[in-house]
Amino acid sequence: MHIAIIGAGRVGRALGTRWTEVGHDVVYGVRDPGDPKVGDLTQVATPQEAVDGADVVLIALPWAATQEVVSGLDVGDAVVLDATNPLAVNARELVANPSLAGAELVRDWMGGARVVKAFNTTGSGNMANPDYGAKKPMMPVAGDDEAAKAVAIGLANEIGFAGVDTGSLAGARDLEHLAMLWIRMAYPLGNGPDIAFALLRR
Repeated sequence: MHIAIIGAGRVGRALGTRWTEVGHDVVYGVRDPGDPKVGDLTQVATPQEAVDGADVVLIALPWAATQEVVSGLDVGDAVVLDATNPLAVNARELVANPSLAGAELVRDWMGGARVVKAFNTTGSGNMANPDYGAKKPMMPVAGDDEAAKAVAIGLANEIGFAGVDTGSLAGARDLEHLAMLWIRMAYPLGNGPDIAFALLRR
């Protein structure tokens, strides 16, 4: 599968590394492919060059940069994984439109693309290494396109998560609040980043 990752921060790099390890072709879309800061990445291109022909596009950008970058992208029929969280600069509150989840804004900015909210509810350290023994951390996904959600769940499962369908894209607001809970538990409450949520069944 050809995966374009828009953004080369910790989340994008962690997921890109893992997906490369399991056999996917990954290219990073960055503002300046010649920037020495991305010289360690195997494949870099401009954002539009990266998404051309991609099967999956991961949006892994700071919220403040997301609208500007994604509004101009033509992703065709690719599945778009929105890993952003609409965080304020202090990363302690959500700032998205109160009537829409951040993922719904991303969908609208991208002209109705097949957006799935995913890979936003835990830290990059868990994406790099989701091993917690017998229980797998859950990776909730939300979207309106069932086939696109299946792709997201498959990509989560491949790298050690338990992908979970949480319903429509409107429910992405809950996933964004779950991300806030993880941040609060990891940092202000002092648990550190080596914590993860799991879904237990019996």
